[in-house]
Amino acid sequence: MGEIISGKELSKEVREEVRVKVEKLKALYGAVPHLAVVLVGEDPASQSYVKAKGRACTKAGMKSTIIRKDDTITEEELLKIVKDLNSDDSVHGVLVQLPIPKHIDENKVIDAIDISKDVDGFHPLNVGYMHLGRNPILPATPKGILTMIKSKNIELKGKDAIIIGRSNIVGKPVAMLLMKEHATVTIAHSRTKNLKEKCLQADIIVAAVGRANTVTADMVKDGVVIIDVGVNRVDGKLVGDCDFENIKDKASYITPVPGGVGPMTITSLLENTVECFERIMKK
Repeated sequence: MGEIISGKELSKEVREEVRVKVEKLKALYGAVPHLAVVLVGEDPASQSYVKAKGRACTKAGMKSTIIRKDDTITEEELLKIVKDLNSDDSVHGVLVQLPIPKHIDENKVIDAIDISKDVDGFHPLNVGYMHLGRNPILPATPKGILTMIKSKNIELKGKDAIIIGRSNIVGKPVAMLLMKEHATVTIAHSRTKNLKEKCLQADIIVAAVGRANTVTADMVKDGVVIIDVGVNRVDGKLVGDCDFENIKDKASYITPVPGGVGPMTITSLLENTVECFERIMKK
């Protein structure tokens, strides 16, 4: 059986490192990183995720503020909240939890966040900096994926990687990060032909399409590294995009669902908040 890369265990280690660093920053600056999250509406998944972010901040010794608004809020009102957080010197990270109501232009809200406080790494300038290799704030899930790979000293240089999924949040940025590590990257998607053949050539597979059993055992070669980003509910159980039970014996490394990439997303968000704090304090 391949070695499981436990995001749950790794996140504990990284969060402890963050907590220690926050203590040092407090001693140095007399302040701690402060993350402000804006939550619009009553979406259960978003509420649970925001609550988890708040808990993680508190445990790391950071300050967390959650601003809750009804889904009747106007675009103008939401943009005003973002503007006020941008100008608040006590706030170092700003995040508007997605999705937001359809009557609000999501791009306008993302664009309105001060790039120096953009802990999600979604601002167009941060995305551009990532593509140019110019010291961006990285989006949390791709950053967490790279941390997981590096935690096992998995060689990326010269390796063939396939990313299944081309979202702006995961697929595209993961491809950029792996290319930066000198992997040869293929991006596959819903219109890709001969997916099985392409996967069989891959040393590393990152599955991020949100569809169970997208990757099955007959699609992977022995020794493959599997990073499963998918979260799907099948018969009341959470499963990834890969057939974990039948692939695990062929893989050299594989991430589980749940307990894999998920925990590292919030952990990376904490790291990003600390990074934004440091950049602001050094200005």
